[in-house]
Amino acid sequence: MRRPRFTPARRRRDRRLARRVPAKSGRRRASSVTVAGADVVLVGYFSAKQKDFDTVMASAAGEVAGLGGRVVERMVQRRGVSDGGVQKMGLPYSSRTLLSHGKIREVIQACDRTDADVVVFVASLTGHQRCVLTATLGRPAVSLSDILPEPSS
Repeated sequence: MRRPRFTPARRRRDRRLARRVPAKSGRRRASSVTVAGADVVLVGYFSAKQKDFDTVMASAAGEVAGLGGRVVERMVQRRGVSDGGVQKMGLPYSSRTLLSHGKIREVIQACDRTDADVVVFVASLTGHQRCVLTATLGRPAVSLSDILPEPSS
């Protein structure tokens, strides 16, 4: 007697988005990186739709100078419009580094050329991005919101 052939049910891949669990104690702060007395490379990531990026970069440089840092280089990554790129305008080039590989190389060269101590990103960075960028750049990488003092309420 021949046994019926057993075919296991195909598992479906869950296509629902994972839920993010909010932090319990408010906003998490970066490790104690201070820009007072440090040479800073300021990096901004902007979409092509945002026309006032020069103003945002100047404001960020003023914030860093107000904290005692010296901006030695400003670098901007702009997300251009290409075929099919309009839908991806809000997304970074790389979820690990926020920037393209070529721009990362340019930031490394600028840091080496200017002997910068810290790299400050105008955009918010996740903890993983902060770790990857710090390892890649060879110096602390933080977002501007991480180094600004918290407003007193």
